[in-house]
Amino acid sequence: MIGQPMCADGFADLAAQFPDRTVVTYDPRGLGRSTVRRDGRTDQRPEDQAADLHALKEHLAPGGRVEVFGSSGGAVAGLAWVALFPDDVATLVAHEPPSTWLLPDAAEVDRAFGAVREAYQAGGQGRGMAQFIALTMWPGELTDAYFAQPPADPAMFGMPNDDDGSRDDPLLSERSATVTTYRYDLDAIAAAPTRVVAGVGEETGDTITARTARALAERLGEEAVLFPSHHGGFIGGGPENPYAGKPVEFGATLRSVFDGD
Repeated sequence: MIGQPMCADGFADLAAQFPDRTVVTYDPRGLGRSTVRRDGRTDQRPEDQAADLHALKEHLAPGGRVEVFGSSGGAVAGLAWVALFPDDVATLVAHEPPSTWLLPDAAEVDRAFGAVREAYQAGGQGRGMAQFIALTMWPGELTDAYFAQPPADPAMFGMPNDDDGSRDDPLLSERSATVTTYRYDLDAIAAAPTRVVAGVGEETGDTITARTARALAERLGEEAVLFPSHHGGFIGGGPENPYAGKPVEFGATLRSVFDGD
């Protein structure tokens, strides 16, 4: 189970749905517990994560093939993994990869993500995250109406407007651009022996990551599989978490996909 920039702890609820299987989660280089990088970089490149995943797989199951669930940027890494190391993965479920280059309005989406980064650089975490949420909630293609809106106010989403001065958030800084713009080789993926399934949340509607998931499925000649809940639908947390998903139901759907049902 792989994420980006989410780390291993984000998969705890989903991993608990598979007590009969060996589940591997990890922190991508430079994130979570993986704080020491020896490559001299600070960005997050899917091809680097793919090489790390290949090395991890070879350490744990040399010569074998594994089943993979990738969420968001982790789905991008999973697709890069299949393209670069086609004999590693038996089934990949790529859940809502934010591959904006697949969209007909890719230029507008890139412009909007650029505005997120600008808001973060200008005002810090709250302003950047508010702009990010406003963008990812927008249904359908980005039109003039989207760009005519005033900058998102953190208070709209119950967030403070404080600025702690940091500018290294892996989601809101320039580090995220290497993930959303990464062009994995679709021909290599189609030629790989891996079964690739694009997943989309039933509550994600027609927002950006739902559109990218469906665009990926179309490019691969498949239908996107509907998963319970939303973009983070595998995360629990109960009523105290307003964005809690449905990890039990999500896990059941994921199991059925892995089983080929």
